[in-house]
Amino acid sequence: MFTGIIEEVGTITALTPQAEGRKMTIECTFADACYVDQSINVNGVCHTVISHDDQSFTIQSVEETLRKSAIGDLQEGDKINLERSMTADRLLDGHIVQGHVDATGVILEVDEEENDRLFTIEYPEEHRKLIVPRGSISIDGISLTVAREQADRFTVAIIPYTLEHTNLRQRQPGDRVNLEFDILGKYVVRYMENRD
Repeated sequence: MFTGIIEEVGTITALTPQAEGRKMTIECTFADACYVDQSINVNGVCHTVISHDDQSFTIQSVEETLRKSAIGDLQEGDKINLERSMTADRLLDGHIVQGHVDATGVILEVDEEENDRLFTIEYPEEHRKLIVPRGSISIDGISLTVAREQADRFTVAIIPYTLEHTNLRQRQPGDRVNLEFDILGKYVVRYMENRD
């Protein structure tokens, strides 16, 4: 379980194709504190550390992960959002994020305002019931708030701090992003559907 508050932006230093997915090595400052079997949210997708050294850690993405997320779009040198799993002694500053991607979205527009940027993201319309204005959403692992929504797109406002401390500053229209809708909303929707 994660909070959606990005701990660090890491750099992909190696990608190794495998028969059923691929390995990814990521350089970051907390690599020396990692351990095998640790859960780390990588661009919104929960992964397990399979090895590490003082400068980097390695994860493995299976075919299912590559099929259902934008992890397969990543290349060597890309900057990625990282968050280690939540502990009981940490405040829940964002919202409950599982690292289980529900869908991918596409950035349609990035509009600059005086103090922030507005990202408009297109997403599959079948998930519309899970988008709530001023509700929480995870985009590439970042806990954000929906500013407005339409049938097949929504907009989030990114404050300068978030822009500076995540990989959103490199994102452009046309980029795919990983979306995870609020787990509490998903449970409510499922309950109401089963009740009917």
